[in-house]
Amino acid sequence: MTDVDRTTQAAWTALMTKSRQLLETVEAALKSAGHPPLSWYDALLELEKVGEEGIRPFELRQRLLLPQYGTSRLLDRMVTAGLVNRRDCEEDGRGQIVFISERGLAIRKAMWPEYSKVLTDGIGDKLTRAEAVQLAMLLSKL
Repeated sequence: MTDVDRTTQAAWTALMTKSRQLLETVEAALKSAGHPPLSWYDALLELEKVGEEGIRPFELRQRLLLPQYGTSRLLDRMVTAGLVNRRDCEEDGRGQIVFISERGLAIRKAMWPEYSKVLTDGIGDKLTRAEAVQLAMLLSKL
């Protein structure tokens, strides 16, 4: 086992700390505005991207990087709230297709201003455009 150098450790700590702070700030802003949690936004955005055609739950799970049980629970709650619809998959009688409802689309759009403000306040106002590009490039290397 090799020791992690201090610079790498400091980079990891800064990355995790800032990530957690930004996520907590987004969650708090959404909750304060009476919106669902960030995980709902992420799911709604992915469902909006695929459109009326919908997506299989396992494909959504892969896009969200959630465990299977987490995706199932999330979808159940979102269906109950009327944000997501399900229909049987024609190719596979056991499977389902999930897709965003009109209400889900409206909620996703209503959530964006709160989310966007946190991104602007927490990143956009603190970095120049060139620094933001550099940060994105550095993170993509990981």
